[in-house]
This record gives sequence, C-alpha cells and structure tokens, in this order.
Amino acid sequence: MDITLLVKAAVMGIVEGLTEFLPVSSTGHLILAGALLGFDDDKAKVFDIAIQTGAILAVIIVYWQKIRETLVALPTQRQAQAFSLNVVIAFVPAVILGLLFGKAIKAHLFTPVVVATTFIIGGFIILWAERRQQTAVRIQDVDEMSPMDAVKVGMVQCLAMIPGTSRSGATIIGGMLLGLSRKAATDFSFYLAIPTLIGAGAYSLYKERAILSMADLPMFGVGLVFSFLSAWLCVRWLLRYIASHSFVPFAWYRIAFGLVVLATAWSGVVKWSA
Repeated sequence: MDITLLVKAAVMGIVEGLTEFLPVSSTGHLILAGALLGFDDDKAKVFDIAIQTGAILAVIIVYWQKIRETLVALPTQRQAQAFSLNVVIAFVPAVILGLLFGKAIKAHLFTPVVVATTFIIGGFIILWAERRQQTAVRIQDVDEMSPMDAVKVGMVQCLAMIPGTSRSGATIIGGMLLGLSRKAATDFSFYLAIPTLIGAGAYSLYKERAILSMADLPMFGVGLVFSFLSAWLCVRWLLRYIASHSFVPFAWYRIAFGLVVLATAWSGVVKWSA
C-alpha cells in the first residue's frame, strides 16, 4: 500500500470538501493542490470528480430532515411535489449542456487566463450581488420558488462549466441576483448539488472505467472519507455564517486567488493547462 498516495488522496479530499460548497471554485483549488502534490494524471482527474460524492453525503446528512419529510410527503402533498420538481427542472440544463459541450469546454477553456479571469470576474459579481441583495429579495424560502425560478437557477448553474466559475458560486450568487434571499439561494444550491454531483461522479467513473482497477479502491476510499468530513464541517459552518454575514470576504478571496492563478501560471509553478 502506497502511504504517500493515500496522504495525497486525503489532502485532495479535504480540499474538495472545504471548497465544493463555498463560492470559490473547488475545481480551481483541486487543480492547484494536485499540481503541487504531483497528483494530476488522468486517474487523478477521475478521482477529483468521484470524491464529490463524499461531499454530497455530508449535504444529505445536514439536510436529512427536509429530505426525509419531502420523500415521505411526495405522494400526497403538492408542496413536496413542487419542491422536488423544481430540483429536477434546475438539474436538467446542466445535463444537456454538459453532454453537448463538456468535452469542448475541457479542451478549449481550461487555460490559466480563463480560470483567473472567471475567478476575478466572479469576485466582482459577488460584490455587486451583495450590494443589490439589500433591496431585491422576493423569495425567502426554497418552497416559495416557482418552476421558472428553478429554470433560471439551472441555467445559471451551467456557467459553472467554465473553469474557475464555481458551481456553488454560480447557483448561490445567481439565485440572489434572481431574487432569492441569501439563505434560500444557499439551501437550493445544496439541494441541487445532490443530483448534479452524484450524476457527474457516476458518469465520470463509468466513462473512465478502463483506467481504474480494484487497486485504486483505498485511494478513492480515503478521498471520499476526508471529503465527507471536511464538507460536513464546512456546510454546517456556512449555514451559521450566512445567518449574519455576507459573501463579500469570498469575493475578495476570489480576486486574490485569480491573481495567484496568473502568478503560478506565468512562473511555471503550476501547469494549469494540464
């Protein structure tokens, strides 16, 4: 058993769990961490996607009461049916556009300039959204969302296919710009992450199954465990944080991180084009 490889898997799992649900782009951080650790081959790319399942398990546990109540009420209560339908509606655009353009996006947009630019632009959008949020809220709870609201959030989520955008950042900040409260946007982003990330992980494992073997199970297992633990802590912290704080610090972090991407790319420290 390669202990060094397992340590790298643990570090990558922690990075995934801590960044997946914050508006800071887990993909960008995983690329940076993978490059610094020498953990960036084709198998590592599958690993990065697969360990999202651990992070999603943390969301399911944190939101289990709402999920359980919805499942129980689904056959009879319209509110539960409407909520479930909204999650499905918001999920569909990413599936369609991902299958159509995913390969082209990976081939042409994963460059240091694109990643850094989306980090920085995203930071300024967060600053604008927080300033606008004070007067534009019309939806306080996810149960108040209409199917059209779900469609719009689903379309916004598709922006996350551009490297450096952040799926959570796109859905949370996009939701806020569409009139959702900070809490409603965050909650719906988490619910939407469940089918989105599980689907992405399953599809990646199936698509790249030829390069995987039983010997990889310990590495994936360690990554999943550490992804789950760090995501569980992060999600619980974030829900407390948004009750009395804005996303402004994340905006400035994104801008600073965008500059780091450019600096590491220009200096050759990180091979972002990989």
